[in-house]
Amino acid sequence: MASNPPKLKTVITANERLQNLKNTFEKKYGESPLFYAYAPGRVNLTGEHIDYCGYSVLPMAIEPNILAAVSVNSSGTITLANTNPQYKDFTVSCSEDIAIDRENPKWHYYFLCGVKGIQEKFGIAPLAGMSCVVDGTIPPSSGLSSSSALVCCAGLVTMEANQKSLSKVALAEICAKCERYIGTEGGGMDQSISFLAERGTAKLIEFQPLRATDVKLPDGAVFVISNCCVEMNKAASSHFNIRVVECRIATKMLAQARGLDSSRLLKLAQVQTELKATLEEMVALVDEVLHPEPYSREEICKALGITSEQFSTELLSANTQHVTHFKLYQRAKHVYGEAARVLRFKNVCDSEPAESIQLLGDLMNQSHASCRDLYECSCPELDQLVNICLKSGAVGSRLTGAGWGGCAVSMVPDEKVESFLQAVREAYYLPDPRRAAMEKQSLFVSKPGGGAAVLLEE
Repeated sequence: MASNPPKLKTVITANERLQNLKNTFEKKYGESPLFYAYAPGRVNLTGEHIDYCGYSVLPMAIEPNILAAVSVNSSGTITLANTNPQYKDFTVSCSEDIAIDRENPKWHYYFLCGVKGIQEKFGIAPLAGMSCVVDGTIPPSSGLSSSSALVCCAGLVTMEANQKSLSKVALAEICAKCERYIGTEGGGMDQSISFLAERGTAKLIEFQPLRATDVKLPDGAVFVISNCCVEMNKAASSHFNIRVVECRIATKMLAQARGLDSSRLLKLAQVQTELKATLEEMVALVDEVLHPEPYSREEICKALGITSEQFSTELLSANTQHVTHFKLYQRAKHVYGEAARVLRFKNVCDSEPAESIQLLGDLMNQSHASCRDLYECSCPELDQLVNICLKSGAVGSRLTGAGWGGCAVSMVPDEKVESFLQAVREAYYLPDPRRAAMEKQSLFVSKPGGGAAVLLEE
């Protein structure tokens, strides 16, 4: 695998979407784009909410992506426009510090996260002037990483426009870090798969150091994505960061109970490493050490020997200061169990037993149950949709992405795909006019797609 994102020569007229984007760009700016760049969304097949705990995940890139047309100039400004009129134009100076408003996570701030990440990596001052038009085909707030793909696309665009060069791994790490400017404390899966994906294969993504390994999915089944049509914006709500905080506190409580130095441990995976334990032993440790009832701030402070000020500054994030109770047992139990399911999923794919499709389906179903009951990141609509998918012929179905809305991913045997799509359409989408209107972009088969790339007109 080449280490840098590819630069591909492309005939623009052969691709209707690129041609339309070029026309929009020329009409808006009165010149042709210098280059194009895209970054794909992703579907996570298994391993939900564990990347920020230090554990491996198993996503694949999907065909829908964020695509940008770009020209470079000496105007001293970066001008952003979007083909979707609901996303307003935005202009920022190349010489001033880029400010990102966490209180107000608008589309252009995600783009500016990527710009700022590259600017800081290279100490670029001032940035090259750019005119950009962005076109996205990933449904927003759907759990398919539309926001991370926008950050990754912006990082790639900024690197190219400023004539810098970075490996896919370096870009993924920068984009994972710079998305935190908007306040989301993610673990890096979304940015990693956006850059490291390869057509035709899912990837096991491991962290510290970041690396990706091919996972060949079994023949005889496809993955179908279905959006429950409830939107979830991670940066605009605190659900996501509360889970990050609960896992951080659980890490310290488990470390403390086993006599480890809890002050330097932040991720659940670190406790396992320090104890040289198996994941099964970690699940048993959670049962032994933590209680299922929610923990109060006072109980946590007492157990860790810290003040309530330290609790607020060292353990909580900006948008979780209001939380009073924490479900440590449930969150840690999900993470260790889910991390084990990822390894089993990869093992089944590698060893190709006769019943591999059924085994993977079972793992997906266990994952959804854990997300719903222990991590509490599902919602009634997602649960309804997953049940419909299973009744309609899926061997496994689960929420994908952060949850609290967004998409389910289902594994469907090849011979059942058409009847599956029809049954889900009739049971979930058509009875509701709002869902029926969104059905075209909400229910689709996806094969593993390739990673982010720069396109040059031939």
